Amino acid sequence: MRSTQSSTSQRVRVERVMSNEHGVRQIETQSRRAATEDTPIQCNDIFRSLPGQDKPIRTVLTKGVAGIGKTVSVQKFILDWAEGKENQDVQLIFPLPFREINLMKDKTPSLSDLLHVFFPETKEIEISSDKYKVLFIFDGLDECRLSLDFRSDVRLCDVSESVSVDVLIWITSRPAAADLVPSECVHRVTEVRGFNEPQKEEYFRKRISDQSLANTIISHLKSSRSLNIMCHIPVFCWISATVLEKMLSEAESGEIPKTLTQMYTHFLILQTNIKHEKDYEKNVKNEDMILKLGKVAFQQLVKGNVIFYDEDMREFGIDVTEASVYSGLCTQIFREEFGWYQGKVFCFVHLSVQEHLAALYVHLSCTNNNTNVFHQITKPSLWSKVKDWFQLNSSEHVSLSELHQRAVDEALQHKNGHLDLFLRFLLGLSVESHQILLQGLMKQTRSISDSNETIVEYIKEKIRTIDSPEKSINLFHCLNELGDHSLVEEIQQYLKSGRIKETKLSSSQWSAVVFVLLTSEKKLDEFDMNNFVGGNDKTEKLNVLQKLLPVMKEFRSIHLNDCGFTDEGCAALASALRSNPLHLRELNLSWNKIGKSVNRLSDVLQNPHCKLEKLWLNDCGVTDEGCAALASALRLNPSHLRELNLSENKIGQSVNLLSGVLKDPHCKLEILR
Repeated sequence: MRSTQSSTSQRVRVERVMSNEHGVRQIETQSRRAATEDTPIQCNDIFRSLPGQDKPIRTVLTKGVAGIGKTVSVQKFILDWAEGKENQDVQLIFPLPFREINLMKDKTPSLSDLLHVFFPETKEIEISSDKYKVLFIFDGLDECRLSLDFRSDVRLCDVSESVSVDVLIWITSRPAAADLVPSECVHRVTEVRGFNEPQKEEYFRKRISDQSLANTIISHLKSSRSLNIMCHIPVFCWISATVLEKMLSEAESGEIPKTLTQMYTHFLILQTNIKHEKDYEKNVKNEDMILKLGKVAFQQLVKGNVIFYDEDMREFGIDVTEASVYSGLCTQIFREEFGWYQGKVFCFVHLSVQEHLAALYVHLSCTNNNTNVFHQITKPSLWSKVKDWFQLNSSEHVSLSELHQRAVDEALQHKNGHLDLFLRFLLGLSVESHQILLQGLMKQTRSISDSNETIVEYIKEKIRTIDSPEKSINLFHCLNELGDHSLVEEIQQYLKSGRIKETKLSSSQWSAVVFVLLTSEKKLDEFDMNNFVGGNDKTEKLNVLQKLLPVMKEFRSIHLNDCGFTDEGCAALASALRSNPLHLRELNLSWNKIGKSVNRLSDVLQNPHCKLEKLWLNDCGVTDEGCAALASALRLNPSHLRELNLSENKIGQSVNLLSGVLKDPHCKLEILR
């Protein structure tokens, strides 16, 4: 059961793996996994021990992608406490959002000083007294602009001691920043997953009074997997409802949005067409406003910022009062907040809105102003400066295909994927349907067919050459935005006909196989290598295994018996399984000479969240050392494995170690060969 804006339950995941994916990719991955794979916990219970836990929960880290409902969960916790419904053993709660703590970056206040600034009434309270149980909530680690040093020896035992704010422990964050916090600093990690399928439908039926229209919208969103997956994010449900309610109820002309780019572009146009009866409106054109907001969006996106302050606006040549004007015109896109501490805070309503506006700015800068803005984000050489000056002062066109290729390269260079959705938006804006939508913002139209053909081939070449499965997946999404489905459709035919094992696939085709499997609505229950590679070519099976590793962690049953892979292949498989130990139930590695790499599998088995029930390792070259490692893993996590096959291995006396595990009352092992 996912945590939502209206529901207060969260999924708990104790294992924390560094995330190098964009938030949208994480949502796409999570959508494949059953609700039973995590431990659900009510938001109000996050500081309460689960059954069987002895140690008290003092520090909780709650993570989730942008806009998924972390801050709303915090607000719900505080509201229930304030109304006397929950957690009444806590006397004081102090919410300290980092978007406001950032404003104190030139100071080094003590925790006591922080409280006196944000909550002046605490000057009269001795909060360190034993009579109070106090909760400090630090909201938004991902928004922190302070330097972080979690390995510092400084301790906050004395709240009156002056220490740097950046040594404090946080509670809510996007995953990339949350994973910077060392495990020893937190007692529990929870994750907000957003709307589940029933909650998505509930939202639209409550949001839209016309139930027939609501059903039409729900059906349309389900027809597009990319849109339906994004609806796990509550903000995207609101964006979709805003756009589709108007388009479907008022018989708006134009194609109903089927891609993310189309949905966000319609949303932007809808918001900029909202009229306000104010004098300044006559002096501000939509295109000027969008370009200025887009410039902020792009340059701050490159820096990794989602929250902006007065100095940020001045840096980009935008007067704060002017920004307030734009906020008035586009209250649903860009908003201004007044914090508890001081100053103004600016942000887009969601990271994806910032990414779309950034892409639109880059696109319009090229088509309207003959500028490749990527030249501005690095220190250019003297020749580059001269070249840019001539481009801006000549009639020579900046090539749209060159701009797109540069954008692809920039996105591929960022390992954390934070430019991935921006790239999808940028390429999607170049298709013909968007030229019609954007005609009010574009000073001139360009021939795009040749440019799009060039970038499609460039992307396919990158898919063939890059070794990152995650990057390949995003490039396939980019091809979808460009309307090119050739590789995917070809692979779908192979899979449906069962001819894939008879076909010699290229590297890019195997990447397409990964994409098709990971984006399919069909549950990935069983993987059998013999369904993908015919005959007994063990070298080919090993190569295919390496290419399909991103998919392995999504299957519940994996059969790789007699595939010819050794220590290296087993180590790679174990690494993939560690990122999702909850999913796998059966693993067959029989007749592979994996030898010492059994120790790697033991690391997976001892994870308390590993639910593996059947493991076949007959004739795998397992020795006494490997058997001892398996026994050790089962002692640490004895409650799930029911069948273990070690026949035809020379394990000798170490089998006695397994016998010792069988005596454990928690051991569920029923079959041992």
